[in-house]
Amino acid sequence: MEDKYIEYITVQRRYSSRTAELYRSAIEGFCEFAFPEEDLPLPDEKLKEALTPTLIRGYIAEGLEDGLSSRTMNLRLSALSSFCNWLVRSGFLESNPVRKVYRPREDHPLPQFYTQPSMDALLEKEETEAAEEAAGSEDGREPFKTLRERMIILTLYATGMRRAELCGLKVGDFDRDRQVIRVTGKGDKTREIPVPDRICQELLLYLQRLESEFGGGKDGWFFVTDSGKQLYPQFVNNVVKRALGGEEGFSGKKSPHVLRHTLATHLLNNGADINSIKEVLGHASLAATQVYTHNSFEQLKSTYLTAHPRAKKRR
Repeated sequence: MEDKYIEYITVQRRYSSRTAELYRSAIEGFCEFAFPEEDLPLPDEKLKEALTPTLIRGYIAEGLEDGLSSRTMNLRLSALSSFCNWLVRSGFLESNPVRKVYRPREDHPLPQFYTQPSMDALLEKEETEAAEEAAGSEDGREPFKTLRERMIILTLYATGMRRAELCGLKVGDFDRDRQVIRVTGKGDKTREIPVPDRICQELLLYLQRLESEFGGGKDGWFFVTDSGKQLYPQFVNNVVKRALGGEEGFSGKKSPHVLRHTLATHLLNNGADINSIKEVLGHASLAATQVYTHNSFEQLKSTYLTAHPRAKKRR
């Protein structure tokens, strides 16, 4: 039965060979747990005998005791559940036993973010380098590529928009009079993000330069490639990695999404209301935003324990 199922997901469902092997490994691992002395594949009667909620729970418990993560065991449960659904459709089982098995709770890691001093130092350094490049150029301006990359980093951090939202941004989405950027997010939902006055001024100067280099008007892309075309996601990834790579205070992952986490954390740490942060980020529910309160609590805890007079070691 296992071989027929693997053939089904490979040929008819067109699962990748890697996914098919992961599913096979999960099914065979369970069968070995249920009947360790039997050769695989199990006879049909043994397979039906094994596929019970009790044995499946035991399989998951053993994996967790052996040090496997909840995520790994949940992936194996998903593979078993898919297999059992196929067996039900084939008439081999009456119902899917996996549905009666509770999945292990996964520990979701807190969002990674960069510290505010690190971001301040990076942006100040970029401004200084831009001024030096402008002073050394013939026309007194920094190269457009340098300006564009600097503004990509600033816009991502200042607005918290997603990478895809940045790529889809058009010149007309920036309302300079109201000082807001209109963003089209997931599900084609639009929202407006307020922009501080100082950053508005920098964006205006950038757009003037963009107009002189590529034209395009209000319907043109806000950020463009070297050939004047719309940005693509990997382009933005590369810009972030170049800007943050090697800089002090930027260990770990360097991505546009971490800059989004960074803004949310900094806003919360500086007293912004969580509902306001939800609207800025474009989250569908408050639960998605509340994860940042954990980051703030960890920062508060660290500061508290460092400053607490009874936390200091006695001489």
